[in-house]
Amino acid sequence: MTPVAYTRIPRIDKALIARAARISVADLHEGLGAVAGRQCLMSVQMRPMHRGRPVCGQAVTCYNFPGDNLMLHVAARLAEAGDVLVVTNGGTPHGALWGDVMTHFCQTRGIAGAVIDGAARDTDRIAEMGFPVYSTHISVSHPEKRGPGSANVPVVVAGVTVNPGDLIVADSDGVMAIPPHLLEAAVANAEAREAKETAIRKRIDGGETIYDIMGLQAEVDASGMVEIEGTWQDAQG
Repeated sequence: MTPVAYTRIPRIDKALIARAARISVADLHEGLGAVAGRQCLMSVQMRPMHRGRPVCGQAVTCYNFPGDNLMLHVAARLAEAGDVLVVTNGGTPHGALWGDVMTHFCQTRGIAGAVIDGAARDTDRIAEMGFPVYSTHISVSHPEKRGPGSANVPVVVAGVTVNPGDLIVADSDGVMAIPPHLLEAAVANAEAREAKETAIRKRIDGGETIYDIMGLQAEVDASGMVEIEGTWQDAQG
């Protein structure tokens, strides 16, 4: 198979990306609905190397042969400011895909972050640099630069198919890849959810309980639960 690299990705309206960037991964996940929300959510193995560094930007993807990171360098050359590099070698820890020198390069280019299905290294240095990196493994394992692989093609990353141009959103809770055609509805639903939760917090501050605000008595009644006055020990005689 001949390696291939596509030079461009389909672009999403910047104003819509800015709206998404203000929303948590949890709210966007809920905004997508039960099915799409699960389809877009990466495995819990994908974790931030350092907490408190959210990411929101379009995916520039690459597949690297296990033990190799040549195509990462191709993808990094093609990425534009605000993009997120989405990198995989099939999820193996062999051959670190990411390190501090690539981090420095991406910072100079204004790249927003990196999502790595494979190994990253130089974690202490990257922490000092303040660049958002999410990965499934941490390992210093030496990478070759021989190929094969491809850039800006669909890739499977931590259980999710990511197409070039998908919106990557990530925070300490997890990482999602949202296809452009689902983004407007996801953002609108998430914004509505945020407004609803703000109203709930105000009601809690006013002395109400979540139980009553959410009307959970009907759900409890439907469950058939029996409420017994007293302690469990009392019931034992």
